[in-house]
Amino acid sequence: MPNSPISNRKSPSIVVMGVSGCGKSTVAEAFAQALNWPLFEGDVFHSALSIRKMSVGIALTDDDRAGWLDHLAGLLAPRNDVNGIVLTCSALRRKYRDRLRAGNSQLGFVFLELPYEAALQRVQSRSGHFFTSALVADQFATLESPVSEPDVLMVNAMDPIDVMTQQVVAWAQRSGWAPCDSTMTVGSLLMDSRNQTEPHKSENWPTNGLCLSDSH
Repeated sequence: MPNSPISNRKSPSIVVMGVSGCGKSTVAEAFAQALNWPLFEGDVFHSALSIRKMSVGIALTDDDRAGWLDHLAGLLAPRNDVNGIVLTCSALRRKYRDRLRAGNSQLGFVFLELPYEAALQRVQSRSGHFFTSALVADQFATLESPVSEPDVLMVNAMDPIDVMTQQVVAWAQRSGWAPCDSTMTVGSLLMDSRNQTEPHKSENWPTNGLCLSDSH
């Protein structure tokens, strides 16, 4: 997998990217809580006009996205009051990702890879979101895979949430972004948003305070 470690940088940021329906919010929430980093949902910052367009199945143009990406890049800027920042953003094209990188050179991307059929089914089954299933095909046509770019972790979006969380936290630890201490144990796992009654625990999650990357 063409992942490039990001060594010992101050105030890193991680963008969780991928097509609609890939689980960006769920995965980002899980590892943001595990790392104790603040989370920003990129969709919240779309303009009212962009939201209206997407809600009726009209794809956004680069001009529509320009101000939005500028704002997100500002959110990713290095800070002294947090250890890192997590952002959800589709970031489908290389130039969108490069615009975000301009906000913070200490930036990595978690790419949630999902087949078209699965993405379509997920978007069709959810309610209360402005993004319509009519735009799923457009997103796949727009997507430029980031796997050959630096500082990218590709994750199978069909995996269980706890498995994906372990992969991201272990990557952050290997990269020197997150400490290898007891905060990365079972007690730091989030409640699985698909199972909101009890925290979702993995039998493989270390309970002895070791780095996740050291437990396999």
